[in-house]
Amino acid sequence: MKIGIIGRSELTYESMLMARQKGHEITFIVTAKEAPEYKYTSQDFKDFANENNIPFVHDPKITASKLEDLIGETFPDICISVNYSGVISSEVIEMFPGGILNAHGGDLPKYRGNACQAWAIINGENRIGLCIHRMVGGELDSGDIIARSYKKINVNTRVGEVYDWMESQIPILFTEAIESLDADSSFVLERQSKNEEDALRCYPRLPEDGRVNWTNSPIEILRTINASSEPFSGAYCTYKGNKLLIWRAELFEDSEIFCGISGQVIHIDREEGFIIVIAGNGKLKITDVEYDNSRSSPDKVFNSIRARLK
Repeated sequence: MKIGIIGRSELTYESMLMARQKGHEITFIVTAKEAPEYKYTSQDFKDFANENNIPFVHDPKITASKLEDLIGETFPDICISVNYSGVISSEVIEMFPGGILNAHGGDLPKYRGNACQAWAIINGENRIGLCIHRMVGGELDSGDIIARSYKKINVNTRVGEVYDWMESQIPILFTEAIESLDADSSFVLERQSKNEEDALRCYPRLPEDGRVNWTNSPIEILRTINASSEPFSGAYCTYKGNKLLIWRAELFEDSEIFCGISGQVIHIDREEGFIIVIAGNGKLKITDVEYDNSRSSPDKVFNSIRARLK
């Protein structure tokens, strides 16, 4: 099949490479400025286009007229898109006989929108979905599902692990979807429900949403830490008035009956390097922190069980 590319990030780049390796022709590439956490930049897309004589444009808001100028009147059979910065209009989608396929890290129709992987971790889900679906102009993450995969998660799953899984799975799922549609252009794995009660809309998270509230339960705090970890800026609190990033933690349970203040350090393990902190009505084991621009085990930061995290 002839395939157009509209998107950013390693997810788009690796999907493009796999499609080409499977014998499909890449007919154009549209990308835009990368986000800080992306492994591939717009320059990488440009270099690939130049090396392979593929029409290329760097544009955060592609339109039908711009596409016509880029590739002329002969359009590819289908287009794939991941992480594009602009809204793709119905006019653009309808230019392709097979429409535009999008990869979405959510169990559609649930988990539509932004930061779905982080929200699924925060909400205590036991799995995260990944869908390849047809885009519908003016609608968010709707359209027929063509391929789908799931990853099981638990309280210890970090968002970076989910991103690694998505990075490996999205090119495979795009290839699966393209081959299904090449064999049968009307193929649909599942038609999404149009009932609003079946959908869950997720809104963007900001770095400040990683602030730890030590009065919350240990499991709530752990989910915040795991949802804020790499490739994001990390969960955080303050220690002695300065910012302390918390990268890794675990639930900690013992039989002790105790009185203490939430955020208080109650144990420092010098052999293994972790600390135990009171969290709500329980305890949390912290194993990896960053303080004063230095990332280390917590025992390198804390010297006293009188220490308080706020």
